[in-house]
Amino acid sequence: MVEETNKAFSEQVATQAARKLKAKRKGDGNVWFGFGMFGLIGWSVAIPTLGGALLGIWLDEKYPGSHSWTLALLIAGLCIGCWNAARWVAKEGKDMLEEEKTDD
Repeated sequence: MVEETNKAFSEQVATQAARKLKAKRKGDGNVWFGFGMFGLIGWSVAIPTLGGALLGIWLDEKYPGSHSWTLALLIAGLCIGCWNAARWVAKEGKDMLEEEKTDD
């Protein structure tokens, strides 16, 4: 029982070590890569949100009404941006898992 546990633990450590070495070789394990990913996700939310707000401001000026186009389109842009970011993160996570499986 103890030998099986030790073997499983050593395999887990070996897998993590291989993953770290691979990340160093690819150059995407550094801090700047992480900041770039945060920036990419941030922009994928910010651009639709700002676009919706700007379109809403324009519509409010051109076609004033009882409800605010700015608020409605700001929320719509935020929802679209969050959906887009979540989809992108899920795709990247899936790609990383598939890459790990092919490397093992």
